[in-house]
Amino acid sequence: MKRTFLVSILVTAAAVLMPLAAAAQVMTAPEGPPPAPVPTQKYAVFVGYAYSTLNQVNQSRYGLQGVEVTGQRNFGRYFSLVAMGDYYRYATSKGNPGDPSILSFLMGPQLHVKLAGPVEGFFRGTMGAEHTGGENMTPDYSFAGGIGGGLDYYLNRHLGIRLSGDRIGASFSLANNSPALSYSPHKTWNTRAAFGVIYRF
Repeated sequence: MKRTFLVSILVTAAAVLMPLAAAAQVMTAPEGPPPAPVPTQKYAVFVGYAYSTLNQVNQSRYGLQGVEVTGQRNFGRYFSLVAMGDYYRYATSKGNPGDPSILSFLMGPQLHVKLAGPVEGFFRGTMGAEHTGGENMTPDYSFAGGIGGGLDYYLNRHLGIRLSGDRIGASFSLANNSPALSYSPHKTWNTRAAFGVIYRF
């Protein structure tokens, strides 16, 4: 009788402890290697249609159309350095005096952040030089700079669409200035917009 009772206790204990031992083995089983991180693209290039107002030219009534090319070097998740080249040549309509054009080169820091899914936003500040052609403006090249921002929508890891806007200031003398007036500068601000394709690599 005692032997039967002892066997029953041992069988019951074994039945209780076996699932616990199996669970412990599952919990302590070594995990596989973590998934490899997705590589971050360090560079980006943008090319697109661009528009700029023409406030530095006297009696100008219409803005100019052209192209914007941007190169970008990313450092981490949020910070970049950007270099921009813009050329505006074609008026949106007839009415501007002379044959004006705008050429500019700008550089500066850019902050970018992922907003939702494939959409990223960015904000930048740039400085450089601007040339107004076809109007005999003084100086030939003016110091220029401003702020801007925009949105990127990525179709895949590399290719996307960008919409951006900037407000760029420069200082050119008015057309009626003279050496007697020392070609005193006249600060103007041009609003710009661009739409095109961005490629990350």
